[in-house]
Amino acid sequence: MAKASAFNASRPWFAHYEPGVPCTLAYPQISVADLLLQAHRCWPDRTAVIFGRRQLTYRELYHQACRLAQVLRALGVERGDRVAVMLPNCPQFTIALFGVLFAGGTLVPTSPLYTLREATSQFNDAQVKVAIGLRRHSNMLGELCKTTGLKHVIVTSLWEMLPLPDRWLASVVYRSRTRRQHAKNETLNRWKYLMRRASPVAEPFCASPGDVAILQYTGGTTGLSKGAMLTHGNLVANCVQMRAWFTRTSQQQDVYLGVIPFFHIYGLSVVVLSAVASGSAVVQIPRFEVRQVVRAIRKHRPTVFHGVPTMYVAINRAAEKSKVDFRCIDACMSGSAPLPLQVQTRFEELTGGTLVEGYGLSEASPVTHVNPLHGTRKIGSIGLPLPDTDCRIVDPIDRSREMPPGETGELAIRGPQVMLGYWRAPDETAHVLRDGWLYTGDIAWMDRDGFFHIVDRKKDMILVGGFNVYPREVEEVLIEHPSISEAVVVGIPDEYRGEAVKAFVVPRNGSVVNESELRAFARQRLAPYKVFRVLEVRQSIPKTAVGKVLRRLLREGKA
Repeated sequence: MAKASAFNASRPWFAHYEPGVPCTLAYPQISVADLLLQAHRCWPDRTAVIFGRRQLTYRELYHQACRLAQVLRALGVERGDRVAVMLPNCPQFTIALFGVLFAGGTLVPTSPLYTLREATSQFNDAQVKVAIGLRRHSNMLGELCKTTGLKHVIVTSLWEMLPLPDRWLASVVYRSRTRRQHAKNETLNRWKYLMRRASPVAEPFCASPGDVAILQYTGGTTGLSKGAMLTHGNLVANCVQMRAWFTRTSQQQDVYLGVIPFFHIYGLSVVVLSAVASGSAVVQIPRFEVRQVVRAIRKHRPTVFHGVPTMYVAINRAAEKSKVDFRCIDACMSGSAPLPLQVQTRFEELTGGTLVEGYGLSEASPVTHVNPLHGTRKIGSIGLPLPDTDCRIVDPIDRSREMPPGETGELAIRGPQVMLGYWRAPDETAHVLRDGWLYTGDIAWMDRDGFFHIVDRKKDMILVGGFNVYPREVEEVLIEHPSISEAVVVGIPDEYRGEAVKAFVVPRNGSVVNESELRAFARQRLAPYKVFRVLEVRQSIPKTAVGKVLRRLLREGKA
């Protein structure tokens, strides 16, 4: 069994980085599991997890992860075996993350919102051996044991980690339901019973940097999801890059507001792993609810809040109405979708913090670009590449031709955070990975100062009578209208033009959308071929758990 890597635990191994200045960071040759080992050695008594009225120190988190590692080994988990964690944000997710790695397994983060069909597809593809999920999903997990190669299931409840009074109240509420579920699935293992009987593993397994740590399935917004193989080296490198970029001037412990789903790489890497790497605390909220978030801000005073635009919109509205002081929030990054200027400006006015837009993708662990937290930033851009991240804009048809500054093309990325490849998908891997370059499928351009600007997804581009229409440009115009809260644009078949522009809009605060007025508004700001031909007013726009618009469902009329 491999031993933990040796490194200097007396000081942080990340360094300050000045955006835009050429620099090469030192990347420690350690595993993701070493991040918790370092936190346990350096800051054992610091708070690591805050969940309701329950708090775990780094000492407690480490010992719980070691205990789960022993449980998994007893269930037959060996080096490289895939273990699915199908949990919302909660202490068990963090424990499971490191417990799986301490046991030598590979983590497969899985959305607890998945249907049986979706979970079956992912479990079969990943060849999952053990799954950890919520007890209320016992029936589905039991079915997965019959239809996939799943051998063992561990079930838990959100309230199991709460203090005794809260746990007792929650158990009274859910007692009848959980008893029925448990009776139907007698072969399932209960988290609390297994953890109570297990002894902490004596020697946690720490993999080599080149081993696969996480099998992160892509969002599937444009097609079937694929498993991105993220190595320990990829994830540790992105942690180092992010910590260097977001260097904190204060020596006090940061408190992260953990509302981004941890089963998505954005939440797992940028919140969970970044917090552990710096000995910070994470306030874990299972589901984004404004009241719960406001309550957490009032009680725990978080300093770091990474989210998506829809979350910042909701926080802005809450801050305008609430008497709670939001000025504890200092550093924030927005990802997953374009950040409207008015949302960014208003958030900074209400909190006094700095909100910057960034960019990333599952295949890059995930962050590749961010606007500087301190210094020059460009509103509307995704910012500058992280240190040691090479970027270029290439012709979408002829990838060997690099585009000059100011011209659009496909964004290609090369860096230590880029994935090993897609799991069991050599053809798809060869399409996006060539000579170390990751071809993102996103259309972008670089200005003369080195800032990058995303135009749109290559697959989302609409071809209207030979003209290229990028949905983001049209959406930004529509959202400027006072009656529109959200706007999404897709291409639909058109016999004459090939494709036509269809717009889906959500009214703002009960406003009535006048189609003729909105079309005239768009015509004043867009070329005629970019103006929508079809308009659909909706109460909401379908999105993934991290706020990405499900354009494919809208385009196919399935949402």
